[in-house]
Amino acid sequence: MKINELKPGIRGISIEGTVESIAEPRSVNLKSGGTAQVADAVLSDETGSIKLSLWDEQLNMVKEGDQVYVENGYTQEFRGETSVNVGKYGKLKKL
Repeated sequence: MKINELKPGIRGISIEGTVESIAEPRSVNLKSGGTAQVADAVLSDETGSIKLSLWDEQLNMVKEGDQVYVENGYTQEFRGETSVNVGKYGKLKKL
């Protein structure tokens, strides 16, 4: 899929793009208890850009300028903005 085809609520997506930027990680409280580190990255391809949420160990996997592939991810809408998440069933690969 291409970024301009993504809408909230799609599951099982595979998408490739370039990490344009990564915001500072922040701590969030999990519904299941405990905390996690999360950072918002901007993923882009020739059709546009979208927010990509990076969690815990994913933060150390990629840096700005990397080509990445998200396999079996999903999209959601948060505060009016569509974002891509890898999720527990997906994979983030650096190309």
